Amino acid sequence: MSTVAAITDYGISAREWMRMATSHRLARPADHLGAMLSFRDGTTSRVFRETCVPGASTSQPVLLVIRFRLAFLDDLELLHAGFRRECLIHTPLFAGFRGFRSKLWMEDVHTRIYRGVYEWDGERDAATYAARMVGLLAPFSNRGTAGSHLVPGLTRLDFLRDPDVTTGGASDGWWRLAQRATGAWSS
Repeated sequence: MSTVAAITDYGISAREWMRMATSHRLARPADHLGAMLSFRDGTTSRVFRETCVPGASTSQPVLLVIRFRLAFLDDLELLHAGFRRECLIHTPLFAGFRGFRSKLWMEDVHTRIYRGVYEWDGERDAATYAARMVGLLAPFSNRGTAGSHLVPGLTRLDFLRDPDVTTGGASDGWWRLAQRATGAWSS
């Protein structure tokens, strides 16, 4: 991955994010805040923020899940609380990428692993973003915790409603739900 290409992509994203923000094309719904999602690796993550592009059409849905554990935060709740607040300023690093539709921001309070569950339009655009973000996160994360998983053809809503909609073995349990999400997603 070229550093120049990554900087260029983030610059383009920030510029597009500015256009979206000033024209009110981004939203931060509160419907899912506090929701708990259980994953097949035995972890549970709490949704602490959501960002979306309301009304954006998706012709080629792609589910993207990214995870990481920031090494410098250790297990100190005060640092994690600060990160959850300040990570809002990271929105320009993803929302302006071509194809972005939505992101659930999540944290597992026991393992301190953060996850983002995204919906994207277009596999190539989702893969480009995933490579950029994992490349950015890896140097600041505990070894082996920065990673991503793409599922072409799957919407975020279908993923949340039916954990068996995806296939795979136990080795990929970090991104797969153990059970159907309840609440606003169940209808």
